[in-house]
Amino acid sequence: MDSKKSMVTDLTSGNVFSQLIRFAVPLLLANMLQMVYNIVDMVVVGQFVGSAGISAVANGGDIMMLFTSFSMGLCSAGQVIISQYVGKNEKELLKRTIGTMLSFMILFAVVLTVIALSVAKWCLNVINTPAEAYDMAVDYLVVCFLGLIFIFGYNALSSILRGMGDGKRPLIFIAIATVVNIVLDLLFIAVFEMGAMGAALATVIGQGVSFIFSLFYLYRHKESFGFDFKPASFKIDMKSLGMLVKLGMPMALQQIAVCISGLVVNTLINGYGVIASAVSGIGTKLRMIIAILSSAVGTASSTMIGQNVGAGRYDRVNKVFACSFWFLLVVCTVLGGICLAFPEAVFGIFDTSPEVLAMAPKYMVINFVTFFLFAFMQPGVSLINGIGNAKMSLFMGIMDGVVARIGLVLLMGVVLDLGVWGVWWGATLAALMTMIIAMGYYISGKWRTFKPIING
Repeated sequence: MDSKKSMVTDLTSGNVFSQLIRFAVPLLLANMLQMVYNIVDMVVVGQFVGSAGISAVANGGDIMMLFTSFSMGLCSAGQVIISQYVGKNEKELLKRTIGTMLSFMILFAVVLTVIALSVAKWCLNVINTPAEAYDMAVDYLVVCFLGLIFIFGYNALSSILRGMGDGKRPLIFIAIATVVNIVLDLLFIAVFEMGAMGAALATVIGQGVSFIFSLFYLYRHKESFGFDFKPASFKIDMKSLGMLVKLGMPMALQQIAVCISGLVVNTLINGYGVIASAVSGIGTKLRMIIAILSSAVGTASSTMIGQNVGAGRYDRVNKVFACSFWFLLVVCTVLGGICLAFPEAVFGIFDTSPEVLAMAPKYMVINFVTFFLFAFMQPGVSLINGIGNAKMSLFMGIMDGVVARIGLVLLMGVVLDLGVWGVWWGATLAALMTMIIAMGYYISGKWRTFKPIING
C-alpha cells in the first residue's frame, strides 16, 4: 500500500514528542467537539427547562455510560490490536480484524438495545433519580438507547482509524455530529419544547448522521483505508473475535466497574435533592474538560505504544510515557487553576440558580484536585492499555471503581457523616488508587516482559 495514500501513520520512528502532539491534537479537537455538544445539551436544557432538566440529563447520561462502556472497552481493545498489527506490518490480519470488529459491534449493539430498553426505568429507580426529573430521564434514556447502534458503529470506525494512527478523519466525523446536534438541540428544546427528550434525540440523530457519513466516506476511500467492504470481508473471523473479546471484555468490565461506582455515588447525591444533583451534573461536565484532554493524549500514547510494541521498539515506549506525563502535568495544573479562580462564572454558564452558585467555590476545590490527579494517572493507564494488559486494566477498575471509590464515599459521606461533600471528596480521592497502580506498574518495569496479544 502506497504510504502517501494510506490512512496508516507509522509511529515507530521519528521524534516522539512531535508525533504525540500531531496525533493528539486532532483527537483533542474531536473530543472537544464531543464535549461541546454534550455541554450544549446541558446548557440548553438548563436555560429552557431548569435544574430538573439538568438532573434528568445527568442521571440518564450516567446510565447511558454504563451501557456504552461495552463499546468503549471493545473499541479500545480493537484499537490496541490494530496498532500492534500496524507496527508489525500484518496487512491481511489487520483486514480480518477490521471486518470482525465492525460486524460484531453492530450485532452486539442490537442485542444490547433490547436489554437496555427493558431495564431503563428500573435503572433510574435504583439510582434514586429525583421525582422532579424522573419522567424526563425516562424519555432521555429511551431515545438514547434506540441510538446505541449508531454509537457503537461510530466508535468502532473511529477506533480502527486511531489504531492506524489517523486522528484527522475521526475529527471530521465528530465535527459533523456536533453541528447537527447543536442545531437540533436549539430546534427541539428551545423551539419545540421537547425538554430532555429533545436533547437525546438531537444527540442520536447527530451520531447517526456522523456514522453514515463516515461509513460512506471510508467506502469511497477503501483503498487507502485498507478494507475492501466486500460482504465476505465482514465475515467474523473466530481468531480475531477471540482476541477482541479476550482483551475487550476485561476493558469493558473495568469501564463498567467505574460506571457502577459512579451510579452508587449519584444515588447518594440524589438523596440530597435536585440542587445537589444539578451541581454534581455540572461538575461532571467540567471534569470532561480535563478528561477529553487526557483522553486525547492517552489515546495517542496508547496507539504509539501499541505500534512500537508490535515493532519491538521498547526504547520508544519510555519516551512516549515521559512526554505524555509532563505535557499533562502542566496543562492540567493550569486548567485546574482557572476553574478554581472563577467558580461562579463557570458554574453560571450552566445554571444561574443562587443555590447552585453558592456551592460553586467549594466544589471547584474538588475539581482542581481531580484535574491534578489526571496527569498522574493517564500515562500509566495508556501504557497498560497500549501493551494490551487487560487483566491489569480490570484490576485497576475494580480497585478504583469498587474498592476505593465506593469505600471512601461510604466512609466519608455516611460513616463520618460529612454529607454530600464527603461523597464528592470520597469519589475524588479514590483516583489515588488508579494513580498508585498505574505509576507503580510503569516503575516496576514489568511491562517490558508482557507478551503482546497478537503474539498470543
